[in-house]
Amino acid sequence: MPDWWQDAVGYEVYIRSFADGDGDGIGDLQGLRRRLGHLADLGVDVVWITPFYPSPQADHGYDVADYLDVDPSFGTLEDLDAVVAEAHGLGLKVMIDLVPNHTSDRHPWFLDARASHHAAHRDWYVWRDPAPGGGPPNNWVSHFGGPAWTFDEATGQYYLHLFLPEQPDLNWAHPEVRAAFDRILEFWLDRGVDGFRIDVAHSLVKDPELRDNPLLGDAPAPDATPQEVFAAYDHRHDLDQPGVVDIYRRWGEIARRHDAVLLGEVYLLDPARLSRYVDDALDSAFCFPALKTGWDADEIRRMLAACVAAGASGMSWPLSSHDDPRAASRFGGGARGSRRALAYLGLLAGLPGVPFLLQGDELGLDDGDTAGANHDPIAVRNPGAVGRDGSRTPMLWEPGEGFGFTTGEPWLPFGTNRADEHTAAVQAADPDSHLNRVRRLLDARREVAAVAQGAEVRWLEAGEAVIAFQRGPVVVACHLGEGTARVALPAAGGLLHATADGAAVDDATLRLPSDATAYVRLPG
Repeated sequence: MPDWWQDAVGYEVYIRSFADGDGDGIGDLQGLRRRLGHLADLGVDVVWITPFYPSPQADHGYDVADYLDVDPSFGTLEDLDAVVAEAHGLGLKVMIDLVPNHTSDRHPWFLDARASHHAAHRDWYVWRDPAPGGGPPNNWVSHFGGPAWTFDEATGQYYLHLFLPEQPDLNWAHPEVRAAFDRILEFWLDRGVDGFRIDVAHSLVKDPELRDNPLLGDAPAPDATPQEVFAAYDHRHDLDQPGVVDIYRRWGEIARRHDAVLLGEVYLLDPARLSRYVDDALDSAFCFPALKTGWDADEIRRMLAACVAAGASGMSWPLSSHDDPRAASRFGGGARGSRRALAYLGLLAGLPGVPFLLQGDELGLDDGDTAGANHDPIAVRNPGAVGRDGSRTPMLWEPGEGFGFTTGEPWLPFGTNRADEHTAAVQAADPDSHLNRVRRLLDARREVAAVAQGAEVRWLEAGEAVIAFQRGPVVVACHLGEGTARVALPAAGGLLHATADGAAVDDATLRLPSDATAYVRLPG
């Protein structure tokens, strides 16, 4: 693991919604470059950029048609080089999204693969004959609705896609696929990027026999959402297969030559299964259980204890994600939801590992209700399904039409995220704003990391509504209940930081208001 990754803070840029530099309503690399100063001032260390590759945009860039270029809607390779250079000049590292599980159906590899059974790239994808009685080869289902197989009339076989039909899965058993991605990694690392966020990192390898996945209970109802259908199966043959970690061991050898990081989107909710990815392969993996908890002390305490036990230093802790509801919405919405999201960030930032914000988290944004103006294919293609557009609404930079995001028509409506007081410009001028509280929290987090010096987490008894732990000479405590909590400390200490006003330390007692996290430094 590179030294620069230790104790870093990450920030996700959802490129389409971050900043539009040319006025076409779509965020782009020029817009990102102009706003990098905001990220440096915020106090983050690593900027993760979602896919900017050439793409038909069936899944907003996660359907890649060329891994070695930039889509014209986002700019050029030279624009990407300029972002990397500017970021490095500001002390920021740049991580780009890599999508290795599948390509676009418009990628030249797949266009060749479907031309004939004997095409050069045919076996780069997963093809099978229909089942003996007709229909798909097995019972696998897509994350995005319907079967995970589409029939190709021209060649008389089905191809596999765990996501959209426009996103055919690559065959990672083929040595030429592995060699192609070695070259892709080297290409971007040679251009100066500092690492990769690996999309659906647990899905690359499939069961060679393509056996059916067992149902966990009853078959899903005909009107079930794609999420409900997918959750109805035990995905023992299509996800988290033996051999997937070997791919990342191979990539790790490449990354180490460039002092780069591999961060996996390993969407497994069992921390024990997650741990094998970070034991000796990836530098880090997102701990997605952290995105699934409500504002409940017991639930969060159990979740964090399990994830820390699985290897805290290898975890990246997402506050929010472009695929999930924002923290402020998960925790009740409005001012209280934002206050709780800040406290939760304080809790995650006190742990070993790397906390990650999604753009707009620093402003305390809720999900933006776009009133049915859906763009996410989950919602567009599955009536009644809840899509992911709410966490993807454009960034609010400054008051006025377009909110500083664009001078044109935004690709996705701002929806309910339209308040001037939520913009970065207004909040920057208010010392007590959410933005400035996040800045102070991240400053304090650096001090915590410096004095904790990699110390392990020791959980403390602090009452039902308080989650507390100690790392070296630092105590981190989060109060999820009502009123003011009195937390007994292991020794008398001094208050380093609190996410809300009213926290204080008297000798060996911390007084902590509701919906707040505090850092206390003990002697030693």
